[in-house]
Amino acid sequence: MQNSQPIILLLISFFIYDRFLFQPIDAIGDLRIAYQWKEIDYDWPNDDVKKLFPDYNREDNLPLGLDIADNRIFVTVPRWRRGVAASLNYINLNDTRESPPFIPYPSWEAHEYGSGNGTPELISPFRLKVDRCSRLWVLDTGLVDIMGNPEQRVPPALVIYDLKDDTPLRKFIIPPDQRTADSFFANIAVEDYNCEDTYAYLGDLGAPGLVVYSWKLDRSWLVKHHFFHPDPKGGNFNVSGLAFVWTDGIFGMALAPTPDGYSTLYFHPLSSTMEFSVSTKLLRNPERINSPESFHEFQPLGSRGLNGQSSVSFIDPNTGVMFYALTNLNAIACWRPTNKFSLQQQSFVYVDNVTMIFPNDLKIDHKSNIWILSDRLPIFMYSRLDPDDYNYRILVGSTEDLIRDTVCSKDFDISSKNPDNSGMSFIDTNDIIPEIKKDREQHYNGAGVSDISKTFGSLIITMLFFLFLS
Repeated sequence: MQNSQPIILLLISFFIYDRFLFQPIDAIGDLRIAYQWKEIDYDWPNDDVKKLFPDYNREDNLPLGLDIADNRIFVTVPRWRRGVAASLNYINLNDTRESPPFIPYPSWEAHEYGSGNGTPELISPFRLKVDRCSRLWVLDTGLVDIMGNPEQRVPPALVIYDLKDDTPLRKFIIPPDQRTADSFFANIAVEDYNCEDTYAYLGDLGAPGLVVYSWKLDRSWLVKHHFFHPDPKGGNFNVSGLAFVWTDGIFGMALAPTPDGYSTLYFHPLSSTMEFSVSTKLLRNPERINSPESFHEFQPLGSRGLNGQSSVSFIDPNTGVMFYALTNLNAIACWRPTNKFSLQQQSFVYVDNVTMIFPNDLKIDHKSNIWILSDRLPIFMYSRLDPDDYNYRILVGSTEDLIRDTVCSKDFDISSKNPDNSGMSFIDTNDIIPEIKKDREQHYNGAGVSDISKTFGSLIITMLFFLFLS
């Protein structure tokens, strides 16, 4: 035993050195995983109902959009492939299971192809919005088998439900002269200060444009602008080692109320690093919106920098801060609209190279909790998801906790900024990308550094045990 002490001390020293000095730092921020799934299944009431969906295939079901209302989380599952069962679902927030099955909304019948004329009530919504008037606004693309043989099963439409009794209030089909064969309505923002005079803004990323819908008038009009279009230099993406090119137009939209009773709509194309803004006072005026003199009322705000393509964005009514998803960086960032749109005034609030691979939607509830859905969409589209790994997650956290000690905090003094609590200007994206890529490779190509370290640590502990026995 005495002769083995130097060996034991050496092994302990190496173990400590390995465990604490070679661990990769691949996450910042404080969010909790509320739910996570390897694959999506449904709350089938019985086998007879399941037989009504003979094409159902777990691998085809990818969650994409979400919103929160009282005790429910609503989640969309677009019909990328034929095997999707229900394209709009919910989860009860009191469900404590890690991977609860989806419950179709508003009913199984609403998604059944065999009922009535063979067309379900809902086809393939991407995103949705719960308003303050207890209504659920669902933007239905009407597309099926998007990744296979795309078919426009029905025209794109806006379907609004009453959340008090889960009945449809209205269905509005987007008029033919406000869409083209290339149209793809993927996101919605709702201005709901007045329940009887609510406006919805429907982003068309395929034939870049914005359809404005008035609840009071029950009509819509099309807005066109150069700023809705993708940037030719902004189409290169790299997510989890997958490089691809997208040419998507207007996508992210966030509303901030203004003293005149309107809002500022902040928006950006997905294939771009730029942010823009326009007043909804202009957007609400169908007679003036497309006039030549209104062109310059759309404002370019600035760029998010290299690899700064963003999907969704949302402004927290409580803090006034915009939160947005950075698709290339597995990150959520923030910016306070009262500040200049510069990298010095923006900050990462959450980065995780496993749990935040492709943040695809985010919403903020009335308690200022941020809810984020990450779903690894590019891997689903261009490769294959591992059915034994957690692929889909819903994360939640406090907006105030996330922005504390960042440039987005009201109390932050930018003159005292340092790398520990800095804005994005202190993080060189040229430096962070190789680190993220390395972590992704470790995660997807077998055991990473942390896995090797755990294995080696276990081996050392076993050796120590036998040495002490001797």
